[in-house]
Amino acid sequence: MPPDTPKARAINRCPSGDKLAPRPPVLRDNDALRMKKGFSTIMSAQFFSSLADNALLVAAIELLNTSKAPTWHVAALPSMFALFYVLLAPFVGAFADALPKGKVMFISNAIKVVGCLMMAFGAHPLLSYAIVGLGAAAYSPAKYGILTELLPPSQLVKANGWIEGLTILSVILGIVLGGQLVGRHVSPMLLGLDLPFIDTGIDTPAEGAIAAIMLLYGVAALFNLYIPRTEAPLQPLPRRPLTLVRDFSQCNARLWNDKLGQISLATTTLFWGIGGNMRVIVFPWAAAALGYNVTQASTLGAVVAIGTAVGAVVAALVTRLDKATGTIPMGIAMGLLIAGLNFVTDVWVAVPFLILLGAVSGYLVVPMNALLQHRGHNLMGAGRSIAVQNFNEQACILGLSATYAAMTKFGATPYSVITTLGVGVALIMWQIRRWHRRNCVLHFDEVERLLAIARSDKH
Repeated sequence: MPPDTPKARAINRCPSGDKLAPRPPVLRDNDALRMKKGFSTIMSAQFFSSLADNALLVAAIELLNTSKAPTWHVAALPSMFALFYVLLAPFVGAFADALPKGKVMFISNAIKVVGCLMMAFGAHPLLSYAIVGLGAAAYSPAKYGILTELLPPSQLVKANGWIEGLTILSVILGIVLGGQLVGRHVSPMLLGLDLPFIDTGIDTPAEGAIAAIMLLYGVAALFNLYIPRTEAPLQPLPRRPLTLVRDFSQCNARLWNDKLGQISLATTTLFWGIGGNMRVIVFPWAAAALGYNVTQASTLGAVVAIGTAVGAVVAALVTRLDKATGTIPMGIAMGLLIAGLNFVTDVWVAVPFLILLGAVSGYLVVPMNALLQHRGHNLMGAGRSIAVQNFNEQACILGLSATYAAMTKFGATPYSVITTLGVGVALIMWQIRRWHRRNCVLHFDEVERLLAIARSDKH
């Protein structure tokens, strides 16, 4: 079938099922070097963009703290970042499928720079962070969607292990970098780099850090320009927005009705919902439990990320795509470990405890994320499947962040917030485990058919 025919473009639409799902092109021998180069370019772009995202979070927290903003504003940062993921979910996936994904990633980084400029020059940090979230919302479907275009399903767990491990490395360095940029050693040097005869208006450590972070987004944008085009056909945007909303709703329903997709989607939704909020909760927890400031607390977030990277790499090496659901008990353990943070009062206990928490989390998310991408790509276009995933995950972040902000506004301590989250995660993951076991009994033939696709799809 010629790749530019209407029928070829139509098969990537959500209403088709497994039988009509498009397959990425078979890699020829002379394509191997190009694919390797393309994958490394994607990883480099993702690294610098994620590095900047995480450094910016720390800078935004410092900006709110130094401006004497209410404490619930810090708690609301994850919800503002997630806002456009939820509002624009029906559109960003189609946007990622309509343009070359490298170009989409470049545009998205430019939007993030606009958010940084707003934050540095006086706009409210919550509003500015929401604009950065707008860029991230457009970036994510392209970032993950291009993996399914470059690689066969048999390589998705390994590819996810690499890209998630690199992302976690960028989280480690980004959080530490953000803490150092607003710290007493680096910030004076940044503020001393004034332009001659020009008043930049950058006068505080947080503003200096934000200016430096914009350079990282610029580096990511340069890598975006060198991401190669794939052979996957582009899908034109529908002229009527309601068409996209209806299409997205159908895609969302199809993934939730899939007997493996629903389990992996529920798990990753909960994981990223908790992870997105724990990156912020660790700062007030470290202040209460260990007496740490923002710069010191940023190192603890990096410690969690180290453990997550270890768990992600191990999972990528030992877990096959069709065995991904076997990691569900790790989610129960993750919830119990989160609640266990309340008993940690010494940094020498906190470090190994947080590494263990991160390792359990990483071992859970990589196989489940790969399984979700595999099912989504078999049911709809890559960009649309990632947009559905982002919508659910960011809606969870938005809901949990709003709950966290409300609890903080009404006087809840970091300890009570952590207890609520940890126990809630353990109970929900236990229910997801029961859900999957029930599917394996009541829908045995369907589950086995889907597992057979995961085992046999080696192209």
